[in-house]
Amino acid sequence: MDELDDLKAALKARQPAPDPAAKAAHLRLASENFARLHQEAADLKRPTSDRPARAGFFTGVIRMFATLTSRPMLAATTSAAALAFGVFVLLPVGKLTPPALQPEATVAPETAQPPRARTDEPAVIEDQIKQEIAPAQLAIEPAPAPKPDAAVTPGPSIADAGRAQAEADGLAKSQLAESRAALPTASGSISPGALGEEAMIASEPPASAALESFATAADSLAPAGALAKAAPMPDQVIAPEPNTEAFANAEANPLKITAETPVSTFSIDVDTASYAIVRQSLMAGSLPPPEAVRIEEMVNYFPYAYPAPEGDQAFRPTVTVLQTPWNADTKLVHIALQGRLPALADRPPLNLVFLIDTSGSMEDANKLPLLKQSFRLMLGQLRPEDKVAIVTYAGSAGEVLAPTQASDQAKIMAALDNLAAGGSTAGQEGLQQAYSVAAQMAEQGEVTRVILATDGDFNVGLSDPEELKRFIAEKRKSGTYLSVLGFGRGNLDDATMQALAQEGNGQAAYIDTLAEAQKVLVDQLTGALFPIADDVKIQVEWNPATVAEYRLIGYETRALKREDFNNDRVDAGEIGAGTSVTALYEITPTGSPAQLSDPLRYQAETVANTTTELGFLKLRLKAPGASESTLIDTPISPETAQPADDIRFAAAIAGFGQLLTASPFLKDWGYKDAIALANGAKGSDPFGYRAEAVTLMRLAETLAQ
Repeated sequence: MDELDDLKAALKARQPAPDPAAKAAHLRLASENFARLHQEAADLKRPTSDRPARAGFFTGVIRMFATLTSRPMLAATTSAAALAFGVFVLLPVGKLTPPALQPEATVAPETAQPPRARTDEPAVIEDQIKQEIAPAQLAIEPAPAPKPDAAVTPGPSIADAGRAQAEADGLAKSQLAESRAALPTASGSISPGALGEEAMIASEPPASAALESFATAADSLAPAGALAKAAPMPDQVIAPEPNTEAFANAEANPLKITAETPVSTFSIDVDTASYAIVRQSLMAGSLPPPEAVRIEEMVNYFPYAYPAPEGDQAFRPTVTVLQTPWNADTKLVHIALQGRLPALADRPPLNLVFLIDTSGSMEDANKLPLLKQSFRLMLGQLRPEDKVAIVTYAGSAGEVLAPTQASDQAKIMAALDNLAAGGSTAGQEGLQQAYSVAAQMAEQGEVTRVILATDGDFNVGLSDPEELKRFIAEKRKSGTYLSVLGFGRGNLDDATMQALAQEGNGQAAYIDTLAEAQKVLVDQLTGALFPIADDVKIQVEWNPATVAEYRLIGYETRALKREDFNNDRVDAGEIGAGTSVTALYEITPTGSPAQLSDPLRYQAETVANTTTELGFLKLRLKAPGASESTLIDTPISPETAQPADDIRFAAAIAGFGQLLTASPFLKDWGYKDAIALANGAKGSDPFGYRAEAVTLMRLAETLAQ
């Protein structure tokens, strides 16, 4: 005991003497800090009926998190909110405990304290600290009293507590800055300083201040009522919707050796969907998928002023030979077909069945809403004697508008405006009903056509392209044409659309803007709806004595067998009134250094050089509704004429398409060359289509770097 008494005496002797002045200064500083904090907290208190200036769904949710520290309470509250509002909120992994509190501290709800009289007397200050500071600071429960014989460790001084609080505040600010840097916005993330210092420094505990700052930013980003699409939390990952697009294409046509394969046969194509898809991709900031590029559709997208047919001819062929832009040692053979444009008075009555996809995949703004706007433009071009019916399909098909005179636009538009997207895609059922309605409308001497408007997402009934082709081929015999309009991206089934259009004696187009709808359904309406020739086929026999090699640029999906040319039962493409069609061959003259193949050692020379012709062009076509075809033929002369702007521009677009597919035949010819060629051959461009093509080339050049 003596040793213990000596130790107590020694410790007591080492204690510094009390300093009343320092104590008073510390108490005065604590009082000032407390008065400021307490006054600001009091200013924030309000009746629950008052709505704060900074209101929003996230503000309430985050304040709830700031006052609840129990994980079960957080889970229960969040579940209730999710059930009430249909909103999912990410729960924090740990407790949202203010940094100033110890983990095991129990926090009681904050209660408002009435203001007290202030004084600078140290004794009164001590009393106020005992009565106000501890309860007002979230009422921390005191630790259990120590046992009588236990050693007591002195608690931190007010100055130490202040330093600890400052460190906690600094840590909270650092964490807030990191959270703020990661906070997503519509265009990326909130830049430092975007929230302001007021959002970083608040009168509440640091953790609550950080949450309030996050709530302010989130509420400012989320529009009123947009709870289901609120900005994601920093750690939330939203999986993108799967891309299920499918495109109809094939391997690029190979180089053919004339001595081995002198004949080339294909069906003409007046579709334009590929060019519009390429444009939509480039305008969205990405190169199109190579399989989406069909060069013949890009070339045929543009109107050309080719020589018109004379007399009663359905169309007139024109052949031009010119220098290949990307290879000085080869030639381009440009084949142009120009259809006859009958007078408006000679146009037969038209029966249209709008077959509209109203499945759930059509709800986007660039699908069903754009479709309605597009058909509104088209209705203004119809004549009073034309008729319109509307069939829709989703989970099931149905007729929403019986055949109606086109002059009754109010009734037709009311039926269109009432359409809404929802359900799966019963494509087969819709096609069957549309053909049934078309059969009821058809009369002798009239043109009947089904116009299918869809994103191509057939997932109920027939969905395989081959099965759909067989189904449409049977319906084609009735004389009803089928055209297909594609809308939207993401699940665009271009392969199905192409199969339907080709088998249905119609054409396929892709509408991504109202301007494209104007082009397809207004400017080119006559050519799109009124055929002047069916089953048009092209066959070229090349002369091995003058042409060593050749390749057809594009038309991969339109290739025919040699024997199909004379077989009238084989389906081919249709040409509409006033339509122009272009085909391009690149040929290698005999003896040219550009020849890529070596002559065979043991093959006999069987072709006598008796003519200078490069080849012989043959065309077969049927009059609409006829079962037998007629033949048109003409030799291909080697003379190279000065090509017109239309021909050179078509060559520029063909080069553009090959650049997009990385063709090996272009060598070092690039986008700058295509741009220069197209710019110099724009010619008459009243609607700006060719100028737009140059813009797309420039975008592709930038994106390809």
